[in-house]
Amino acid sequence: MTTEAFFERIKTQYENHLPFVAYRKPHVSKVQGVFQKNADLFYTEDYSEKGFVFAPFDNAQKTVIMPFDASEVHTSFYEYSEDLQTSKFIETKESTDKVFHINLVNQGVDAIKKSAFKKVVLSRKEEVKLSDTNPIKIFKNLLNRYKSAFVYCWFHPKVGLWLGATPETLIKIEGKRFSIMALAGTQNYTGDLNVTWEDKEIQEQQFVTDFILDHIKPLSESFNTSAVETVKAGNLVHLKTMISAQLKDDVALSSIINTIHPTPAVCGLPKQEAKEFILDQENYNREFYTGFLGELNFETKIAPRSGRRNIENRAYALTRNSTQLYVNLRCMQLKKGAAMIYVGGGITQSSDAEKEWQETVLKSLVIKSVI
Repeated sequence: MTTEAFFERIKTQYENHLPFVAYRKPHVSKVQGVFQKNADLFYTEDYSEKGFVFAPFDNAQKTVIMPFDASEVHTSFYEYSEDLQTSKFIETKESTDKVFHINLVNQGVDAIKKSAFKKVVLSRKEEVKLSDTNPIKIFKNLLNRYKSAFVYCWFHPKVGLWLGATPETLIKIEGKRFSIMALAGTQNYTGDLNVTWEDKEIQEQQFVTDFILDHIKPLSESFNTSAVETVKAGNLVHLKTMISAQLKDDVALSSIINTIHPTPAVCGLPKQEAKEFILDQENYNREFYTGFLGELNFETKIAPRSGRRNIENRAYALTRNSTQLYVNLRCMQLKKGAAMIYVGGGITQSSDAEKEWQETVLKSLVIKSVI
């Protein structure tokens, strides 16, 4: 499909109030779209279905799926442009938001000192009034600005309209090969990846890594952990560790997702105690922010290994199920002429509330730069 036809297809689907998702994976030029043929709202039962999933932060809530058997799938190639088509926007007053968030962080630190949990991720929602809420324009801006992110535009008339450019992979599974990203810690990017990390940020990232390892080991035949590295995402840098594993034959995808989500990178540790604090104290509904989204059980073809013994088999490709899910960060919801921008940060015992507020301000600039 041509690029023009692809975006025209998005426009038609949106105007007809039919569900769709258009997205592009990191570091590629191919854009893909799943266009549902009806307006029904489908949920996954056990993650055995094939389609594109969109899950909320609260894992007690249902995960939405756009099933392949009820959709058309199209792909195209997107040529990047340096020009961003932005519109005017009016920010809400930040004084009351700032006071509330600082108090919230201090409550979190106090709870950690009282041993309620070791870490909690606290967030806020910021409303920005827009002069133009054209989702296709914003989607193109995200594609142009954030080439190393998973960029998406997701719409369902019974759920809402979401866009984002997330730097964080939740899980990738191909056959029994599994990988997951532990991403935590944030600093402003100043042109150099050789940055100094504070103990708080190092500890925060280690919490995420340890949590994943503790929960993946019982499900794996073997596993491997990379060294911690500093990576750039938009105007920010983070600490990242990659964990890979060979899963046991009897492990179901649902057990992995239910064990991992939400990770300490978006919730806290221990998970249940941190989650309860978030739901009780944040004073708003995260909905799909810090949930996850992506391809569920896509069929991929893998060429067999080359070699003298299987020359005859080279023409045959193996078909495997591939699942690639991303954490829904750096995102917004478009609603009633405004963008709802969601931002947050990890809180540990040594967190400074004023610095945590400033971190959310820096993260909000990622989205504000494209609207």
